[in-house]
Amino acid sequence: MFEATSIREWRGHDVRDPDGDKIGSLEAVYVDTATDQPSFGTVQVGLPGRRRLVFVPLEGAKVGPSYLQVAFDKKRVKDAPSIGTDGELPATDEEGVFTHYGLTYSPGAGGERRLARR
Repeated sequence: MFEATSIREWRGHDVRDPDGDKIGSLEAVYVDTATDQPSFGTVQVGLPGRRRLVFVPLEGAKVGPSYLQVAFDKKRVKDAPSIGTDGELPATDEEGVFTHYGLTYSPGAGGERRLARR
């Protein structure tokens, strides 16, 4: 997995799927609050005036010369839960992000959020 400090340096770079197709550009990194390790990224997709941020897991991602290649195909990422480009993921929507990718979701012991933007 990436160091939190190094993955943040990739903000603005292309995000590609396993076939090399461009999905969008990396906007932010979200860490797992239990481990403080990078867990998800947000990718800016859409046309000007209709842009949104979709969530994609960083597990299994690889770094290329000027891009980040994620382990999920373009369609699945573009169909993922999203927020506006100036939005914030509501705590009640976190589980849906994990479920979309078939990942297990469990909030903190005290019900705390699982994802935090860095």
